[in-house]
Amino acid sequence: MKTNELINYIRDGKLDQRLSDIYLDNLKMDYQRSRYIDAIAKYSEIYGEDSADVEIYSAPGRTEVGGNHTDHQHGQVLAASINDDAIAIVSKNSSDTVNVKSEGYDMITISLSDIAKRDDEEGTTLALIKGVLASFKDRGYTIGGFNAYITSDVLGGSGLSSSAAFETIIGNVISGLYNDMKVDAVEIAIIGQYAESAYFGKPCGLMDQMACSVGSLCHIDFKDPKNPIIEPIVVDLDEVGYSLCITDTKGSHADLTPDYAAVPAEMKAVAAFFGKDVLIEVSEDEVVAHIPELREKLGDRGVLRALHFYEENKRVEKEVAALRSKDFSSFLANVKASGDSSFKFLQNVYTSHDVQHQNVSIALCVSEKVLGADGGVARVHGGGFAGTIQAFVKNDKVAEYKAALDKVFGDGACNVLKIRKYGGIQVV
Repeated sequence: MKTNELINYIRDGKLDQRLSDIYLDNLKMDYQRSRYIDAIAKYSEIYGEDSADVEIYSAPGRTEVGGNHTDHQHGQVLAASINDDAIAIVSKNSSDTVNVKSEGYDMITISLSDIAKRDDEEGTTLALIKGVLASFKDRGYTIGGFNAYITSDVLGGSGLSSSAAFETIIGNVISGLYNDMKVDAVEIAIIGQYAESAYFGKPCGLMDQMACSVGSLCHIDFKDPKNPIIEPIVVDLDEVGYSLCITDTKGSHADLTPDYAAVPAEMKAVAAFFGKDVLIEVSEDEVVAHIPELREKLGDRGVLRALHFYEENKRVEKEVAALRSKDFSSFLANVKASGDSSFKFLQNVYTSHDVQHQNVSIALCVSEKVLGADGGVARVHGGGFAGTIQAFVKNDKVAEYKAALDKVFGDGACNVLKIRKYGGIQVV
């Protein structure tokens, strides 16, 4: 649809049903209409195409519900897409050039003849786009030039996986523009992980990309990461009287890459002690039996992180069983146990290099004071060390909880989210 026609289409409310289905929050319908219209107008302004034929794609952020740092050891996770997302206004161009302008950032221009990895591009959005393009090409898919304007509600550093949402949306754009939308969600997730690991230079598992790409609430078993087992889980938080709250504690992520990288590295070092690549290939009993030798060779933290992995993997199974049997109290108990283990054993709530700044610790402490024994539970969210916490809060405590967290971390720090049923999609 042409940009001017699409703006009128949205302004007249003709996209409302689709937007309501995607975002599950009719109170924000005016916001979403304006957001989409503004993005289309911005695309036209940037590319000078007032009546270009464009398509719109969306990719959600994700929330990790269970399985903190288990995916990179080929364990199990429980993860969900959320109703904060990135949207892209895009069109094919006649050149072999990809142009991507993200809101608030400089234009990125890539020649399709220059998509090889470069070490000096690590850590950049340019590297992510190149990695996705290269992986599509290596897998035999068609790639081509396009112009894109991207705006995102999934804030960088928010713990909701803005990078995975970005990789997913680029993957869906290429799938839609050049491959008839035939690249499935799992493969797009694997491509995104490759881009982040190989090109961006951040070692990661597959959970973030999978949750963003596949959508809904899913139990994912990564024992065979090339063929993950994905099992949808149905839960209606409104039905059980709880809300999902994510609080951005505004902690700095600067210089934290070594902290993130150390978690899988130390777990893999324990596996390597037994001649294996990842912990899923080693039994917990073997690790426990060799704790003295492991401590002497690898130090204590790696042992603690390995033991966290085994218990956390079992907790995911318990959470799934609890949700399937509609035992929400047991589910919450395991969420709390996950958070406790992450703090004590995984040790990813704050960085040991800067103990004076513990935003996540403060957020968890305030949460416990507000929620008490029966108002809900909170835990560190995602990679940890800075960023966000997750809480399942009784609906009658949400206003009090949000006010308390916003008072500490600033207005709008605490967000009440919904679990979205779609992963990466073409909207129009």
